[in-house]
Amino acid sequence: MRVRWAELDPQGVVFNANYLTYFDVGVTEYWRDVGCVYPGAFFAQGVDTFLVKATVEYKTPARFDDEIEVRARVRRIGRTSIAFVFAIERGPELLVSGELVYVFASLHDRKPAPVPDVVRRAVLDYEHSPVDTSSAK
Repeated sequence: MRVRWAELDPQGVVFNANYLTYFDVGVTEYWRDVGCVYPGAFFAQGVDTFLVKATVEYKTPARFDDEIEVRARVRRIGRTSIAFVFAIERGPELLVSGELVYVFASLHDRKPAPVPDVVRRAVLDYEHSPVDTSSAK
């Protein structure tokens, strides 16, 4: 991605909340890459996801017109939740890292629902690094 002027704050660096938007782009592209395009693939299974935790660690800022890369991977899949970890880099330099945790919920009543098998299989088949599959949450 390339940093746009509208994403900067008065200090001339990317406004902190915009990194969460970058994480969201990473999640969207991750789902596309594994073949579970959001939201259709989720709705077809009778579920949606809801963000329950967001962590961002700032190392050094991105600036206007920087080319940045958003890296996303699944660190853990529980019974009803999934945790993504992120790295935003400018070349070899780590700018920001973080984590987003989503809970799967039924479309019918929005109560926690198990991660659909099709989603679980797609993630485990795609990942090149180990994924924690503990049943907690």
